[in-house]
Amino acid sequence: MALYPNPASICPFAASGLQPPAMDQTLTIEFDGGSRGNPGPAGIGIVVRAEDGTPLVTLGRPIGRATSNVAEYRALILGLQKARELGARKIIVRGDSELIVRQMLGQYRVKNADLRKLYDEAKHLYHQFDEARIEHNQRRKNQLADRLVNLALDRNAEVTEAEEEPAESAAPVASQAGDEVTCPRCGCAVRVVRASSLRPHQLRPFVCPCGMPMR
Repeated sequence: MALYPNPASICPFAASGLQPPAMDQTLTIEFDGGSRGNPGPAGIGIVVRAEDGTPLVTLGRPIGRATSNVAEYRALILGLQKARELGARKIIVRGDSELIVRQMLGQYRVKNADLRKLYDEAKHLYHQFDEARIEHNQRRKNQLADRLVNLALDRNAEVTEAEEEPAESAAPVASQAGDEVTCPRCGCAVRVVRASSLRPHQLRPFVCPCGMPMR
């Protein structure tokens, strides 16, 4: 695991309002948003990475009561703003919300009035970059942004650092009725009778009474 601070929080350009120098490298923005209740308490998380994958910004923030889709858009907007503050001219945007990505690509219409305002703001920021593309990201590759969302919600406060799991670690996935999970330590087994109504990013691994994570 690696613990990443948020260098942007002490960036002199962000603090002074001065225009930062433009950078030639392509930055990657990873964004995620979630709501516990939908609508309910909501949070957003963003990671802005350098070309070599190093996180330049890691930020999670509670945003009050909102739907998950509103939170996703708020996260996207924040990620675009932070990339601009860093002087980025070329970006790749990755999110695990297929709806938001397809709406940004023009493949889905934006019918909800609240989402439309956020969509317009996101598109305006998106088109301020010289080169930009947005693509769907698998949830297991969006773990740091997801972790920032949950830390912000758990603490009800802004967070600027989080531990990043190794790439091979799998994020929790939704279980289906009939699934069985066996503890690798003591052999205790759990059968899922009814699937959870929580979204995958809200799930936590099963933990056996012996203390061993089971998934």
